[in-house]
Amino acid sequence: MKKALALVLAGVMALSLAACGSTPSSTATSGGDSTGTSTPAAAGKVYYLNFKPEQDEDWQNLAKVYTEQTGVPVEVVTAASGTYETTLMAEMGKSDAPTLFQVNGPVGLANWKDYCYDLAGSDIYSQLTSDTYALKEGDVVYGIGYVIESYGIITNKTLLAEAGYTVEDIQSFEDLKAVAEDITARKDELGFSAFTSAGMDSSSDWRFKTHLANLPIYFEYQDEGITSTDAIKGTYLDNYKNIWDLYINNATCEPTELAAKTADDSLNEFLAGEAVFYQNGSWEYGNVTGEGKFTDDDLAMIPIYIGVGDEANQGLCTGTENYWCVNNMASEEDIQATLDFINWCVTSEEGTTAMATEMGFVIPFKAAQESANLFVKTDAEMTAAGKTPVSWNFTTMPSEEWKNVLGTALTAYAAGTGSWDDVVTAFVDNWAAEYQLANG
Repeated sequence: MKKALALVLAGVMALSLAACGSTPSSTATSGGDSTGTSTPAAAGKVYYLNFKPEQDEDWQNLAKVYTEQTGVPVEVVTAASGTYETTLMAEMGKSDAPTLFQVNGPVGLANWKDYCYDLAGSDIYSQLTSDTYALKEGDVVYGIGYVIESYGIITNKTLLAEAGYTVEDIQSFEDLKAVAEDITARKDELGFSAFTSAGMDSSSDWRFKTHLANLPIYFEYQDEGITSTDAIKGTYLDNYKNIWDLYINNATCEPTELAAKTADDSLNEFLAGEAVFYQNGSWEYGNVTGEGKFTDDDLAMIPIYIGVGDEANQGLCTGTENYWCVNNMASEEDIQATLDFINWCVTSEEGTTAMATEMGFVIPFKAAQESANLFVKTDAEMTAAGKTPVSWNFTTMPSEEWKNVLGTALTAYAAGTGSWDDVVTAFVDNWAAEYQLANG
C-alpha cells in the first residue's frame, strides 16, 4: 500500500510540477553564513511544513527576514498539535507540496524515505557537529536533526518554598511523591496544587502518551541493551502507573475532567500560580518567562523520576525528534532554494540568533549560538555534573496509532471507566500488533 501510494503521489507531483514550473526570484543575496560569505538567491521557492506549533510565529518571522534579504519566497505552514503525520500526507498529495518537512526518527522515516533528498553532499550536512544528528543508511543522509531539546518537570520555586521545600529536597520519585502529597493535604491552606492538569485532549496528551511513556521504554532498553524492539515487555509499567497516579491525584482538577483539559489550560494554571509542577520541555521557556510572567529566578526544571535506576544521578530527558527532510519530488530550483534556506538558518547571524533566542533551541551545528534558555542551561549543568540524560526513545514507538490507543486507555483509567490492565494491553500487546502492521 505504501509503495502504491508513493507511486501515485510521485506521478501526481511530476505532472503538477511540469505544469507549474518555478518562479524566478530576485538576485539579492542572503545575510551570509558564519564565515562572512554570501549565498546567491536560488531561483525557486520554499514551503516548510513545520512540526512545532509553539514556534510558528518565530518561523514566520524568520522566513520573512530571509525573503526580504534574498527575494526567495518562503511559506511556513504549521500543523496543529498531534496532526503532523496526517497533515503531511494531505499536503504531499497536492500540486504544490512541501519542499521541507520533518520526520521524528527511524520510524517516521520509514513512511517517507522515498521522498527524501540525499543530503550527504549538502552544505548543511557539513555544518553538523556530529553524525549522531543525521538519519543515515549507509552513505545516504535522509534527514538532519536541527534541534536538541530537554523536558522534565518545570517547577515554580517560589510556590515550592511557600510549601516549605526546595528543589534540592526532590532527588527521587519517593521525594517527589512526599512533596506532592503534602501539598495536596494542605491545598486549601496553601492556595495552590502540586501539579497542573494532565490534559488529555489532542493539544496536550502527547506529554503523557509519548513523553512520559518514554521513561519506562528508556529503562527497559537500558536493561536489555537495545535501542528498539518489535515487542516491548512493559517491565516498568508499574512505575509508569505510579507517576501517572501522582500527576492525576494531586492536580488542579479531578481525574475525571482530564479528557477535556487542554495544553493551554495546563500552561495558564502554571502561569496563574495554581500549581507548583508542570511537565513540559525547554520549548516552553518563552511561554513561561517574560513580561508579566516568571523570571529565571522563579523557575527550575527537575527530572521526571519514576522510581527506577540511579535517580540521584538522573538528568533531564534530552534528545530530538525533529529531523529536516527535503522533498526530492520538488523541482531542482525549489530543492536548491530549500537547501539554501536551511543552511542560512543554521549559519547566519539572523538564523542562529532566532533559533537560540526566540526559539530557545540548542542546534547541533558549528555556528550555533549559546541559548539564553534556563532549561537548556539546566540540562548542560546537570550533564557537566555527571548526571545521565534520559535519551529520547519514543521515536521507536511503532506508530501514531499506538500512541493514540495508549492515550485513550490512560484517559479512561483516569476517568474510572477503564482499568490499568487496559493501559498495559495498549502498551504491550498493541506495540507488537502495530509493529507488525508497520513492518510486515
